[in-house]
Amino acid sequence: MIKYVGPKPMISKSGIDFDQSKEDKFIYLNIALQLLKAIDHEYYEDKKYIYNINSPHISEDTLEKEIKKYCHNYEELIAKENHILEDEFQDELRHIFENKTLESIEKEVCENNWNMMHDYILQRSINKKVYYCIIQQLAEVVKKDNINYIITPMNQSFIHVLHSVQGALTEQKFPIDTKLEIYEENREFLAKLSIINR
Repeated sequence: MIKYVGPKPMISKSGIDFDQSKEDKFIYLNIALQLLKAIDHEYYEDKKYIYNINSPHISEDTLEKEIKKYCHNYEELIAKENHILEDEFQDELRHIFENKTLESIEKEVCENNWNMMHDYILQRSINKKVYYCIIQQLAEVVKKDNINYIITPMNQSFIHVLHSVQGALTEQKFPIDTKLEIYEENREFLAKLSIINR
């Protein structure tokens, strides 16, 4: 199950803080999924396609169902992430107890802080994996359908998603160069991801 949890936690012997600049990928999932649904269809040469971005967000009730249509290994992805994170979690606890600079009370506080944040950290990690599964699908559609560009409203969420797609295209077996630019048209700021080469 995917759900929003919050920014990245920073856990120490003195407490738990949150890095507000490292937001939960869950907040970008809806836009990434809507963008994928907008470009995943049959294309005809020399035709421009426009998707109404004012359409309603996908509700949280149907979000997971929609994601499963594109991330066919969804359950396996979550199970694998659970397993990986449990190993990392146990490693972190081991490091705490092997740390010679911490007093026993500090080790106990650290362990309690980590245990308290266990489910939060796991959920963030699952959200991130699912987000990148959708981004990978977006990159695949762009490549498969020879999409020349994608234009979106210029806001932080769309820029984040386009930047992630840009990264996924660069990491292909045969990297695809792109250009992300901001421009103004009819008094509206837009973001454009252009495919430079294939």
